[in-house]
Amino acid sequence: MGTKIDPFSFPDPELTETGIAPGEKRSIVLGGGCFWCTEALYTQLEGVISVRPGYAGGTKETADYKTVCTGRTDHAEVIEVVYVPEKLALAQILKIFFSIAHDPTQKDRQGADVGRQYRSVIFYTNDEQRKVAQAYIEQLTKAGAFDAPIVTELRALVEFFEAEQYHHDYAARNPNQPYIRGVSDPKVAKLKKVHAGMLKAPA
Repeated sequence: MGTKIDPFSFPDPELTETGIAPGEKRSIVLGGGCFWCTEALYTQLEGVISVRPGYAGGTKETADYKTVCTGRTDHAEVIEVVYVPEKLALAQILKIFFSIAHDPTQKDRQGADVGRQYRSVIFYTNDEQRKVAQAYIEQLTKAGAFDAPIVTELRALVEFFEAEQYHHDYAARNPNQPYIRGVSDPKVAKLKKVHAGMLKAPA
């Protein structure tokens, strides 16, 4: 990743959600490369109720893994994060998204994973989420957080299509898979090191 800021010093967003009711649940859909990796990260966090891998940005007819992997649809591999803002603010979800989950300066790819389906994108569910995300991108740009421009797309969520069942909890169920060991595990290890206080208690 082309970050120029130490992960322990990565800035918190200056703007976050407001008007949060006690016990309220909210959701946001994030695309940051392979959804196996992003799912593995966000399931670790206290305040996250559920994480579902899926597809967003395209049509129902093309919302399947084989078709999306061609790179010829408008879909991105995404995760739907359902969270309790009282316990985990959108600001922190976005901080992890930009600092650990992926490289937001890579266009239509993440590392060796190349294609539009791996693009950096935030599908917001309301205008306040859009404003928070846009403000954070501007904040990181002004701070010179990365060695290249942030290319993350901001798009209104039209529909989230849940991925095939075998993609759910993929990293947890396939710990010895080479991709998981080489790509997902280092990100999870970094999360545990930098944000130990944000993790769920061991089951």
